[in-house]
Amino acid sequence: MSRTLHLNAFLMSTGHHEASWRLPESNPLAHVDIEHYICLAQTAERGLFDSIFFADSPVLQGDPGRRPVGKLEPTILLTAIALRTSRIGLIATASTSYNDPYNLARRFASVDWVSGGRVGWNIVTTAGADAARNFGLDDVPDHRLRYEKAAEFVDVATKLWDSWDDDAFIGDKELGIHSDPDKVREINHIGEFFRVAGPLNVPRSPQGYPVLVQAGSSEDGKGFAARYAEAVFTAQQTLEDGKQFYADLKERARRLGRDPGTVKILPGIVPVIGDTEAHARELDDELTRLIQPEYQRRTLAERFKLPVEALDLDSELPADLPTEDEIQGAKSRFTLIVNLARRERLTVRQLIARLGGGRGHRTFAGTAEQVADTIQEWFTDGAADGFNVMPAALPSGLERFVDEVVPILQERGLFRTEYEATTLRGHYGLARPENRFSVAADAAIAR
Repeated sequence: MSRTLHLNAFLMSTGHHEASWRLPESNPLAHVDIEHYICLAQTAERGLFDSIFFADSPVLQGDPGRRPVGKLEPTILLTAIALRTSRIGLIATASTSYNDPYNLARRFASVDWVSGGRVGWNIVTTAGADAARNFGLDDVPDHRLRYEKAAEFVDVATKLWDSWDDDAFIGDKELGIHSDPDKVREINHIGEFFRVAGPLNVPRSPQGYPVLVQAGSSEDGKGFAARYAEAVFTAQQTLEDGKQFYADLKERARRLGRDPGTVKILPGIVPVIGDTEAHARELDDELTRLIQPEYQRRTLAERFKLPVEALDLDSELPADLPTEDEIQGAKSRFTLIVNLARRERLTVRQLIARLGGGRGHRTFAGTAEQVADTIQEWFTDGAADGFNVMPAALPSGLERFVDEVVPILQERGLFRTEYEATTLRGHYGLARPENRFSVAADAAIAR
């Protein structure tokens, strides 16, 4: 085949299922155990995954009485993992709302050097007044303004990564010249949100700059992804919805003058793998029984901007929910959850069970072959370039995927049998970006 799948392992403490930490085999302190994460990364690398990924937010998300909610800072976590792996890509989330471009560009360039060119940045804008209050703000700017700031943030970061020419280093000990100062330049950015002089205090890294990843599927999010993203993490429940999103985003990228093939779309899938289909459903049911519905009812009420008592566990969602336009954060996830509940006429209790595995990502319980079948269907029918694999329980779910699903995908010619590249850009088939300043200087000389 001319196309091959891309697989990213989305790693989250004991797993993506709400109740995974309550399983007998789970480590309740996995979320702060570096060896746990290193072993998961090594398992994913054994399975030849393109990358691993850590979500993050500058706020304590969720009730610490319910499940592990704290997390290690992801660029530090990836730096430790980089030293114990050799090929797998390393993607971390960082907010454009609560970071400065200079410090963030420096952190990612540093991890790219430490890892030998394997880092990616998942760009988020961060919603929620709870996060804003951690930074002296009463509330967040509106949705569109956050994306406008994110666009300028990315522009500044990429300028900083380009502030060193690739050939700036000379290293002539005899002449005493370490680097060519004419190839290290200020960027002098003055914009609506940022004033940054530069240059960066880290030379241009092995990949030029990190792979740019984005996960928003709202209208603003899709516009941002079409312009900047090289990989897109998304959530769709049905094949038809996946195909529509895929076609829409590829077309948006094409209209902006980009090659749609350079935008890799990776929907999330939460696989629960069993020896038989019945066994997989037993495993899924066991996790569902461990959910505490009262907590999730509060979470849904907050998402829907309703009092908790408005959600009866054994009734369907109320008719008078807010519209997507009235939601400032996670707009696309709000719509996905509402559509799922309406389409399948789920009670609140049933909706909680469906969301417990992946917070709106597609869950699938079946044998390894059935999981491979659904992955192949989405891939070949134009709904995905690969998948954001979100095991319900860790480490067992990732181990089963690597040991049982990956070999099937390889036998079908859908997935690599060995790493062919050493960088994350190489795994995703992406070119190393040209340095904008070097290209401009060469053009000026040519004129």
